[in-house]
Amino acid sequence: MPANIKISEIFYSIQGESSYAGLPCIFIRLSGCNLRCNYCDAAYTWEEGDPWSIDSILAKVNSYPCDLVEVTGGEPLLQKNCPELLAGLSTQGKKTLLETNGSIAINAIPDETIAILDVKCPDSGSKDSFHPDNLLLIRNRLAATPGSAELKFVLSTQDDYIWAKNFISQHQLVGLLPILFSPVQPGVTAQDLADWILKDGLDVRLQIQLHTILWPTISRGV
Repeated sequence: MPANIKISEIFYSIQGESSYAGLPCIFIRLSGCNLRCNYCDAAYTWEEGDPWSIDSILAKVNSYPCDLVEVTGGEPLLQKNCPELLAGLSTQGKKTLLETNGSIAINAIPDETIAILDVKCPDSGSKDSFHPDNLLLIRNRLAATPGSAELKFVLSTQDDYIWAKNFISQHQLVGLLPILFSPVQPGVTAQDLADWILKDGLDVRLQIQLHTILWPTISRGV
């Protein structure tokens, strides 16, 4: 029986986040999530979705003029066939990103996939969800395949900023991999976050969701 994956949507847009922001990208948004973050902008993925075979997903991806693909959600690693999909994309020559909420161990994903993991801050409503194995798994991935992981912190308050700064220091992450700080407005403005980063001299990337600037009135398919 063909491997199926429950899909919320597949679309072609501009990558709005991560170190790949600004590049054309194909998005495969999987259904289902085990967290309920209070700032979630894709809550429609929690329940809805349709089963697709991996072959049909790959065919859809190949209909777009692009070799950068992100598998996202929801939480994509909840679906057992997600690693198979990632491997299939890589086999077809795609540069593949996986955006995960960090709550599930990333040991099953292919080495060539670039894992972008959220670390949920206290004011997200999903505090302490980061899987305890993932920091070691990240280090192992980076040793084997440099550039294969990034960390993202979404900040709702200045307390979240301080917490994220301490997390980075505690786990000696500076210089290890790209670290992304993203503000949740109106709780934290981009200007506030920029000021804090500059004041503290942090080696992190300020990330503003580019797609929300390009298409401010559209919430899906961008």
